[in-house]
Formats: sequence, C-alpha cells, structure tokens
Amino acid sequence: MSQRITIDPITRIEGHLRIDLEVDGGKVSKAYSSGTMWRGIETILQGRDPRDAWVFTQRICGVCTTVHAIASVRSVESALGLEIPLNAQLIRNIIISAHAQHDHIVHFYHLSALDWVDVVSALSADPAKTAALAAKISNWPGNSEKALIAVKEKLAAFVKAGQLGPFANGYWGHPAMKLSPEVNLLAVAHYLQALDIQRKANQVVAILGSKTPNIQNLAVGGVANAINLDNPATLNMERLYRVKSLLDEVQAFITQVYLPDVAAVAGFYPDWFKYGAGVTNYLAVPDMPTDAKMTTFDLPGGIIMAGAKDLEPVTGWGKEQPFVKRVTEGVARSYYEGKEQRHPWQGETKPNYTGDWKAETAAPEKYSWVKAPRLDGKPVQVGPLAQVLVGFLTGHELTVKYVTAAINTVKAIHGIQLTPAMLHSTLGRHAARAIRCAMMGELSLKHWKLLAENVGKGDTAIFNAPVFPKGTIEGVGLHEAPRGTLSHWCVIENGKLKNYQCVVPSTWNAGPRDEKDQAGPYEACLVGNPIADPKLPLEALRTIHSFDPCLACAIHTHDADGNEISQVKVGA
Repeated sequence: MSQRITIDPITRIEGHLRIDLEVDGGKVSKAYSSGTMWRGIETILQGRDPRDAWVFTQRICGVCTTVHAIASVRSVESALGLEIPLNAQLIRNIIISAHAQHDHIVHFYHLSALDWVDVVSALSADPAKTAALAAKISNWPGNSEKALIAVKEKLAAFVKAGQLGPFANGYWGHPAMKLSPEVNLLAVAHYLQALDIQRKANQVVAILGSKTPNIQNLAVGGVANAINLDNPATLNMERLYRVKSLLDEVQAFITQVYLPDVAAVAGFYPDWFKYGAGVTNYLAVPDMPTDAKMTTFDLPGGIIMAGAKDLEPVTGWGKEQPFVKRVTEGVARSYYEGKEQRHPWQGETKPNYTGDWKAETAAPEKYSWVKAPRLDGKPVQVGPLAQVLVGFLTGHELTVKYVTAAINTVKAIHGIQLTPAMLHSTLGRHAARAIRCAMMGELSLKHWKLLAENVGKGDTAIFNAPVFPKGTIEGVGLHEAPRGTLSHWCVIENGKLKNYQCVVPSTWNAGPRDEKDQAGPYEACLVGNPIADPKLPLEALRTIHSFDPCLACAIHTHDADGNEISQVKVGA
C-alpha cells in the first residue's frame, strides 16, 4: 500500500524546503522537491550600477554571503574583461577558502551529524573506552579520557536541566541509528569542539573581509584591503600571521577530527553507500586562481555525464567556455511566468503563484519557487561530490591525496574497502565534503604563502579601476562555492544592469521537474531510499541533508504580515 509523506519544512538547513514522498514497501518510489519562498534579488538589481550588485547579492542568504559577493564581482569583471591585481586575487582566495572550511565543518557537525548520532545513547558510554577508540583514529588532544568525561557530564547536565537546545528534537532510539554509545559520545565531543573551530575559520573571513557575514572589502576591480607593512591600520605582517595561525588550527581539526569522523561514521553505515545516487551528471568549475589573468587554477573543473569515466574539462571562467552557452533554466513546474528553458542572459524572474500544494492532493503542474537549471537539457548535480569526482578523474594531486586518505582511514578502522565509485551516494556526498574541506584547508595555507611572498617583494597593488563602455555587454561570474557551482549572469547596458540572474548550487540540486518531467537531483536521489517508520522519516532527511541545502539561495522572500506559511505534516 502506497503512503504519502510530507516533510514541511526540512529543518537544519538554510531556507524553506518541502519534500513530498510516495512510499511503497518501505522504500521511496517517487519524490517532489518544493521551495516555498520567492527570491526577488534579480528584480531589485535591474537598473542599478553594476559595481553595487555584490553588496545586494550577498544578502540573498545569511550563510552564503561571501560566495555571492565573489560571484557578483567576477560577473561584472567578466563582462568588462577586467584583470585584477594578484594580491586581490589571493586575498579573495583566502577568504573563500576560509569560508568553505567554516561552512563544511558546520554542515557535518551541526546540521547533519544528528541524522547519524544518537545523543541520548552517549549518556551510557564509557569515556575510557571512547578515548581508547579515539586513539586508534587520530592523536587529536581533545580525545583524552578527561575531556570525554567532561563532555559526558555536560550532556548529563543538559538532560537533567531539561535544556537540550539543539539536541531536543532528534530521532533518538530510531531503528536506523547504529552507532555504539562510545562512538556517539566521541561525536558529541567533536560537535562541541567544532563550535569553536568553525568560529576560528570565520575569524579569518572577518580579518580580511572587514566583517562576516556580509564582507565589506570587495570591489569590481579588486579589493579594498590597503597593504602597508609599516602601518598598524592596514594589512600588515602581524595580521597576516594572525590569519596563518588561525588557518593552521582549523586545518589540524579537519585532518585529525573531521575527515576521520566521517570515515568512522561511514564504516558503521555501509548500506548508505548504496542509497542516494540519483542524478549522476556532474558539473564543477575551476577555482582558486593562482595568477592575475585567471588562467591557472588550484581546483579543477569539468563535466561528467551519466556517471561515466569520460570527462569534459572546464578549463576557465571565460565567456568562450563551451558549457557557458549550454546552461538554461526552466520554469515549467515553477511559480513563474512561461514554460520554456531560457539561457540566464535572457532569463526572466516574473513570479506567477498558482496556489499552494495541498498535502492530500497529487502534484500540481507548478509546485516550487525554485527554477530547474539544465545543462544540455539534462539535470546536473553540483557540490563537493562533483568537484571530488572531477578531480579524481583528472588525477588532481590534492584530490587523489585526500580521497586515498579517506579510503585508507575507513579500511583501518572498519576493515571495509571503499572505492571511488561508492561516492555516488548519500554517504559519498559527506565523504566528498570532508575531502574538499581538507583540500581547501591546505590550499588556504598555500595561497597565504603566495600572498605573503608577493607582498614581501614590494607589490601592494589591490585594485584596477573599471571603465564601462557604451552599448551592451554580458558577463558570467563563476565560483565553486561550498555547495557547488555558483554562477551570476549579468547584462550591462550603457553602464547599468539590464538583467541579472543567479544560478546557484541549490537551484541545480533542489529544482523541480522540467517540461520533460525530468526529476531534479533531490527528487531523483530519494527514490529507493528506505523508510523504516513513515511517521519518523529520518532516512529521507539523511539524503537531503547530505547536499547541505541552502534554499535561501535558490529562493527568498517573507510574509510581511507574519502569517504562518508552513507546517510539518506526516501522514498516509
């Protein structure tokens, strides 16, 4: 007998997402992904000065502020063909890599770990056994028996006081939870330690970006970080070494805690390498440029179709890149006027709300505020998994290094031999995010060194002034953000924005069906997922959370009158 499950909203994400499932025989047979807010930033930007766009676009989201600012200035610079100074390039790189480390750590520990970790079970753990287990995984100083006793006592105090905070509404005791009490205690300890570590990554963003969230140092043409080694009020060696100290601490946590934790959890849930593949078309763009001309990159880009081993390289950001002309967005099932697929430069964002989807009814023709991006007319998955698969297939040294480390760690802890092919899965996305986080940590230190050396040579240039021509020009700003390929598309006419479209990672992944009824990545990846208890659909959350959804990026508005706009419903 088929059962209908509506989860609205999906929690522990940014923004409002609704998932509707049809469950047959304990497995998902069909899924629908609905974004329940509208994003109006594109409309707000029309007619404005292109140099101001980055200030507005980073308000799309409260988490992804930095990435939208970066993509926006790159978009305008692309339209102008404007080269920025090497110092500006490297400062931007350090900011985006620190932001990525913060984002990935928060995602695993604070947004998705509770899908796998039974916090209540940790109360019965033996700290001595937990410390012994931890010693086999890494030499992290926070794994001592004394530290773990303190965590257990703190957790017990939370329970006794009835102040569980983020631990209050978990799926404790769910049959899909399989970790031992000792592993659960270790995970809780790292959850709490990660709160401090992610803050240190964010400090780097604040030091170089003037504040966070919503950095203040960008400009079309470079950055506003004045460099003077003899001036305490500017970017000098003291501040640069403060940045390095923080990056060192974060990278130690990533390699000694985060990556081993993901490997440890994965080994207890090997079945979850079988679920959640869905769309196996992937897109990643190159990033972390090492030169002012943006011709060499430390992160590779590419396109993989149907999970094949053949890869189409994406070698740069230029408008001449073949894939740029092949991107479209469709609105056949979205709350916008029209039905056709449009290239972003010709894109429209004209809302046309046709009514709420009632939980007891079949899917209406239009059911989401998220558009449906397509590459060559096909749905594509973006994110750390896409970047890791692209990197592995191209033999990218840093990718191979950390993929191998993850595989070896799982084998050392559990005796399980993983293969890169198993990354096409729910747990594969978590593994790929941890791998990418380690890569970004290493690259942030490399680019810090490049910046320090360049400044040491006496180069203090940070800005090249833009000049806007008469007539119409187009640009695309590309960035491999924490959640995947982000692109901002601008059309500038006589120095003013005529059109502006944001095609963001969660639009690629969370988009609805298109005019051909092709399911988006969220919808496709849920099919075949087990559901042990329809009233507690933890397994569906595991797969959706593995993408780290950011629906505020894909859509965004609010009810000005404060009316209730969503509720959780679970039923037959």
